[in-house]
Amino acid sequence: MRSMSAPSAPRRQRSSDMSKGKSKTKLVAQREILENVRTKTFWIGILSFPVILVASILIPTWFQKKVDVRTFGVEDRSGWLSAAIEKRLEMPDFDALTKLLLDKDAEPSLPKDLRQSTLGQFLQAFAKVGAKQLKEKQSLNSLLPTLLDTLESSDLGSLLEKLPISLPIPKGKAKEGIKTFLGNMRSDIAKFNDWIESLPEEEAEKLRNPRKNPKFQLTAKGPEDELRELLKKEKLFAYFVIGKDPVQGDDGNKYVSNNLTDQSLRRWFSNIANGIVAAKRIQKLGISPEKAAWLQTPVRFAPKKLDESGNETEVARKDIALKWAPVAFVYLLWISVFMMAQMMLTNTIEEKSNRIIEVLLSSVSPLELMTGKILGIAVTGLLVVGSWAGFFALGIYLLPTFFPQSEGIIASLGLGSILANPAYLASFIIYFVLGFLLYASVLGGIGSVCNSLKEAQNLQQPVILLLIIPLLAMMPIASDPNGTLARVLSFIPPFTPFVMMNRAGGPPALWEYALTSILLLLTVWLTFRGAAKIFRIGILMTGKPPKLREMLRWLRAPVNR
Repeated sequence: MRSMSAPSAPRRQRSSDMSKGKSKTKLVAQREILENVRTKTFWIGILSFPVILVASILIPTWFQKKVDVRTFGVEDRSGWLSAAIEKRLEMPDFDALTKLLLDKDAEPSLPKDLRQSTLGQFLQAFAKVGAKQLKEKQSLNSLLPTLLDTLESSDLGSLLEKLPISLPIPKGKAKEGIKTFLGNMRSDIAKFNDWIESLPEEEAEKLRNPRKNPKFQLTAKGPEDELRELLKKEKLFAYFVIGKDPVQGDDGNKYVSNNLTDQSLRRWFSNIANGIVAAKRIQKLGISPEKAAWLQTPVRFAPKKLDESGNETEVARKDIALKWAPVAFVYLLWISVFMMAQMMLTNTIEEKSNRIIEVLLSSVSPLELMTGKILGIAVTGLLVVGSWAGFFALGIYLLPTFFPQSEGIIASLGLGSILANPAYLASFIIYFVLGFLLYASVLGGIGSVCNSLKEAQNLQQPVILLLIIPLLAMMPIASDPNGTLARVLSFIPPFTPFVMMNRAGGPPALWEYALTSILLLLTVWLTFRGAAKIFRIGILMTGKPPKLREMLRWLRAPVNR
């Protein structure tokens, strides 16, 4: 009996040692979690995300409102284009007004006299008849001003007879009748503008001409010499000179400004002028308004996709958002892995410099200490990332309460479904854990041989360079998640967590998930063993950090408990 039980004694001893080792590792991990949770840095890390999220929404909007007004001047040598631009900007948002006319319950409610006006009847007639006959949805903000400009100086009677929509005009087709119709339209536009300006600012802004930018104000007209002097004195941001015949060509047209970076004013003015000049060219060629609208209609290709059965389906905004969502997950993954791995480095150096490590090593082995620290910080990282996800979900839920207009955007993009997408969530958690274990073990080994952060900065430069590469490749991979670049980088273990997360919108084939995961797990295991060897020797070293050759020699040593 004694001889039979003797061989089992070493096994029981090894089992007991392993159990004690796991218990000690668990205690170190618990200590690491508690130490981190008690620090201000931990809570700042948690609370910084919602602060940054809110700030990223509010601050750009606030800055946009604080941009200086761009005052500009114009010398119009054509004698008509500048006035036509001003007249065009005085027109309201016809598309928004049409929606109000068609929906009697919409707010703000249109007065009865405006509904029954010539312009009101025209907008309703166009919405009900014209859009269908044109077979292509036209924006009234671009079509109606061009139509009115064309009718003013052409063979009005014959043009109206060819129009594919029913117009509420006097029965007579003579020029006088047409001029009466045009006069009523102009008068009604002024009435609509007066009514819009009487509304509260928030409601009025929705009905004003979308091209009328309050940041651009025409403050001077006159000869170029006078405008040049105003520009020198910085009383103007810029000035335009319109050539004698913009319809014929752009000879003499110029934009003069000392600000070479902000081109928004030039683009804004040019876009409006282009529409007006195009209408004049159409008149000159004698093209009818309906043919002009047809000529200007762009060629559109409706986006479609194939479902799992191979059938064609519509592509919604949320489908596109779902494919680009991994970019946000990768960015968050990168921040969390880098931040937590950096925490492993700083904690190791801090405890080593404060001699706390020596106290801990009197009770646990170097391997148990390193393993416990890594696991503890990993749990801390999951707590931080989980809180960020909770804040983001809460933000999506509460945002429509403060910004009602955001509800439609959130629904169209499907942000709620993206956040709850099981494939994205599972990928994020798995790749966070594996990515953290990989980089934390490397930085933990580096931290063990350094006595200060200054010493560690030089040693961690190669690691930081490795981390930057997935960020640089983030957009190309998201654009082509199953392309050659994405696939090659997927099989390079230091990049695997970030690249495979980035490819989740593809998604990759199952064999790629399996093979890259096996390679990553093997790399984590090898890195962990190598870091443990360096940690075991380096953690008790003082003085000058070892050279690379010496650290490579340590890697050949066995891992002892």
